[in-house]
Formats: sequence, C-alpha cells, structure tokens
Amino acid sequence: MKALVFPGQGSQFVGMGKELYDSRKDIKDLMESANEILGFDILSVMFNGTDEDLKKTEVTQPSIFIHSVAALKAVNGLGAEMVAGHSLGEFSALVANGVLSFDDGLKLVFERAKAMQEACDANPSSMAAILGLDDAKVEDVCTQIEGIVVPANYNCPGQLVISGETTAVEEACVKLKEAGAKRALLLPVNGAFHSPLMQPAQEKLAAAIEQTKFRKATIPVYQNITTTAVVNPDEIKKNLIAQLTGPVKWTQSVQNMIKDGASKFVEVGPGKTLQGLIKKIDNSVEVASAI
Repeated sequence: MKALVFPGQGSQFVGMGKELYDSRKDIKDLMESANEILGFDILSVMFNGTDEDLKKTEVTQPSIFIHSVAALKAVNGLGAEMVAGHSLGEFSALVANGVLSFDDGLKLVFERAKAMQEACDANPSSMAAILGLDDAKVEDVCTQIEGIVVPANYNCPGQLVISGETTAVEEACVKLKEAGAKRALLLPVNGAFHSPLMQPAQEKLAAAIEQTKFRKATIPVYQNITTTAVVNPDEIKKNLIAQLTGPVKWTQSVQNMIKDGASKFVEVGPGKTLQGLIKKIDNSVEVASAI
C-alpha cells in the first residue's frame, strides 16, 4: 500500500515552488489564488525572498502548505491509500484526502501561524533536539525539571524534540546530556510549539476550525495526536486542535501505517526530511519524493 506524507515547518527554502508554478497553468492558477486568499504576495517571498523572510512563522507555514498542495496537484494524488502530515503537514494531508479544500486549508494554516507567532511573542520559549536517548528517558527527565518542558516531536527512534520555557529547556538539555544524550541542541525557533504554551493559539485555531467545512475523508489520515487511522470529520477537527499543545507522534504514526499495510511512503512537498525519518523508523519500507 502507498502512503503520502507531508512535511512541516523547517522544510522551506528560497525559490520553493517556482518550478511547479512554471510547469502547468492549473498549478500556476492555484498558487496565484493564494495571494488573493492571504492578502499579500506570498509567492514573491517564496520565489525571491531571503532565508530570514521565509523563517517568519506566518510566511513559513502557508508557503510549505502551498508548495505541498501544488506538488500534490502535479502528481494527481498518486493513488494513495492513506495520508499523514508532520505537524503543519497534517493540513496538506487533509487536502489530499478531501477533508479540506485548498482555500479553507490555506486560511486555517494562516490563522494557525499568526496565532502561534503571537503565543511565541508572549512567552520566552524554545525547543531543543535530543539525540541518542530512549524516548522514555527523555520523558522522565522532562518531568524532573521545574517549569514547563515537554516532549514535542517524536521524530524517529533516538530523535526527540522537547519544547517549553527557555530556562526549563536549557536545564533539561544539561540533564539529558548527563543522562547520556549524544547531543542536546537548541533549535533556531523563538517559540515552544506543541507545548502547553501554545494554549492561546489553540483557542484561536479552535474558533477558526469550528467555522470551517470539514468533509468525510476519502482515505484515512493518521493524525499526530492519535497515531491511528481517522476518517470522521468531527474526530479530525478535535485532533487537529489538540495537536497545537500536544506532541507530534511521528514515529508511532509511521509504525501504525506500516502495521496497517503501508510499504511505500511518498513525500509530497519541499525537502526530503520525512523520508530520512521514515527510513530510521523502519528501513524495510520504500521512500520517494513525489516530484
């Protein structure tokens, strides 16, 4: 069985989407509609902006979503039997399985990005990648730290990202190195994604989601929060909202997709990050880029 997977924040690059834009008129029209929906020329930032321009959350997230859906259109869906997305990528996955329209998905992604940026600005917070420790050990150390620090991204065995208040994250990094972590690296982000500090953003996203039409999925989505196949639109909404303050359980999601029959994973969108993670989760499966 074939699974489509969609990347999240961090996969952006200058010039992203330009080849897709130039490849077909229907893709060009789709991408140009994004400028109207967002109210600014995001394509010029994607094609000609700087790395710094693209790192702004309210630019990064819609840019990756636009690129991913354009790539999906370029390959006509590839006849997949299941989909999943890493954090932000879950919105692209929900376009792929018919739950969201491109327009509605883009509006939600933009609202999410703005709300997350506001939450970041309100609290000094950060994230760090912990390499070379068992998940259980990372979880245990986080519970011993004063302040807010939690597991945020279960990316693959031996790679877990933590998130929270800056001082708590820094203290956790010291403790995790003492516990045997090969590396504990602060990430170049100015916020604590997938932690309780995203609560204000979660409330704003929930309000926007409740006003958006969600259709029944044509194929299951394996959501970050539950890690299992979901098709019911009400469940999908609930899980999408919970994702902002809860962890991205990517390792567990991929394992469940394989258990349910996935043997080939096709990454749809910028970069090859997810292909690398999936091979570390199970190197027996096939991985590829859509374009």
